[in-house]
Amino acid sequence: MKNDVNGVTLAVFLFFFLAVTVLGFVAARWRRAADPLHLDEWGLGGRSFGTWVTWFLLGGDLYTAYTFVAVPAAIYAAGASGFFAVPYTIITYPMVFLFLPRLWSVSHRHGYVTSSDFIRGRFGSKSLSVAVAITGIIATMPYIALQLVGIQAVLDVMGIGGGDSSNWFVKDLPLLIAFGVLAAYTYSSGLRAPALIAFVKDALIYIVIAVAIVYIPYKLGGFDDIFAKAGDAFAKKNPATGAPRGALVTGPQAQWAYATLAMGSAMALFLYPHSVTAVLSGRSRDTIRRNTTILPLYSLMLGLLAMLGFMAIADGVGSGVTGYNGQLAIPQLFENMFPSWFAGVAFAAIGIGALVPAAIMSIAAANLFTRNIYKDLIKPDATPAQETAVSKAVSLVVKVGALVFVLTMDKTVAINFQLLGGIWILQTVPAIVGGLFTRWFHRWALLAGWAAGMFYGTWKAYEQSSPAQSHFGGNADMIPWIGEKGYIGLTAFVLNVAVTVVLTVVLRALKAPAGDDETRPDDYTAEAATPALPGPAVPPDTAVSPGLPEPA
Repeated sequence: MKNDVNGVTLAVFLFFFLAVTVLGFVAARWRRAADPLHLDEWGLGGRSFGTWVTWFLLGGDLYTAYTFVAVPAAIYAAGASGFFAVPYTIITYPMVFLFLPRLWSVSHRHGYVTSSDFIRGRFGSKSLSVAVAITGIIATMPYIALQLVGIQAVLDVMGIGGGDSSNWFVKDLPLLIAFGVLAAYTYSSGLRAPALIAFVKDALIYIVIAVAIVYIPYKLGGFDDIFAKAGDAFAKKNPATGAPRGALVTGPQAQWAYATLAMGSAMALFLYPHSVTAVLSGRSRDTIRRNTTILPLYSLMLGLLAMLGFMAIADGVGSGVTGYNGQLAIPQLFENMFPSWFAGVAFAAIGIGALVPAAIMSIAAANLFTRNIYKDLIKPDATPAQETAVSKAVSLVVKVGALVFVLTMDKTVAINFQLLGGIWILQTVPAIVGGLFTRWFHRWALLAGWAAGMFYGTWKAYEQSSPAQSHFGGNADMIPWIGEKGYIGLTAFVLNVAVTVVLTVVLRALKAPAGDDETRPDDYTAEAATPALPGPAVPPDTAVSPGLPEPA
């Protein structure tokens, strides 16, 4: 951290921060419904957002401050391998185009607030529903923490956070203030607050990226010089390992790890609770379809953003500093390159880019607890007003937990737990995505497959720890059947599916109870959120979607 503070940079940053704070509280009256105490209103924005609001909300939700800081930081640290985030955010959209509209339709038809609500209704299994809910909550906590890490990185570079002060309260006071503001307007306005703020956040980020991709290369002598300096830096050997620091092009030995990490991440992205929450807030099925076609515009932004990692190397950020924190590289690059006033704009983009997803994530985790733990297991007769009150309170608890993560633990712990969260979320694919197309999978088999994938993925991630870090250390391990390193989450997913299929065959042969299915085939294609028609549910053994015959 610096000891001096640039007054102009700080003033611009505070202006935007205060502006979005006001927006956050004003959002409580934006599109306010007649029944503001219903969880649909607080936790899903009344399910009323159109195409553009949903686009900004999903963009603000998925492309976070941590993305702004961590993707170019990965390029800065290791080179081309950090670009995996670009292809995975491209290939995810054709996949989610197939299942997100179905999830929206069935959720609106039956009033589902979370993906676990859908699982409970589809398979008649509270155990499976609770397992998926707990997975979502524990995967989201470190993700929220990393948004606070992004804010902390900006504050450190500006000279108003972190530092060497022995008084932890003084040292972390700016972060505590930012946390308090986030907690207050989320509690007051629910999902409407990040939806409204997302307009400001995304506009700032696009402006900063557009300026940075032209202005910084101009000051550094052009892209030829940038790539040349980055190549020289990556060619230098790491004194500890004797291996090169990184590479401008992914080598053959890392290609399987790169490809499987991109594929696994793409499969998991829209199953995070905050992604599902943003999707279910959409007004119509067509809103979700349109968004899966226009959201790839953010991937263009992400590709340009990743290039900042090379620019930070060319600028000499962190050069000669032992153990330099790569998370500070991009904020430091902005401070070095931009005039003071525009550096303030850039820092505001990162800071606000943390507030939007952190708010959505805390709301999503709170909704999971309220609907699938509190209501299902503790108080089944909870009223909508009680659900909303519990969800508001839990959203605060979740944010406090994330804050404790940031203030008391090594940042690599939060980062690696977030990577572990991706492995965990991937294990919900068979139940959620599979359940949207067929009910052939047996509920007990899905639960056993989930447990197998969770255990294997967690165990293999912990095996990557080193003497220097005794916690979970990575997300790549040897793939047994090809002898190459690959993404642990994808290997665990394959194990999950194998266990689920084998046990389903066995359990169906034994005629084990399959549970009741409260959904109908036409629920998955409904264009409007009309109530389900009265009458008996489709029998469990025949409840499959039209055109998708049940496997023999």
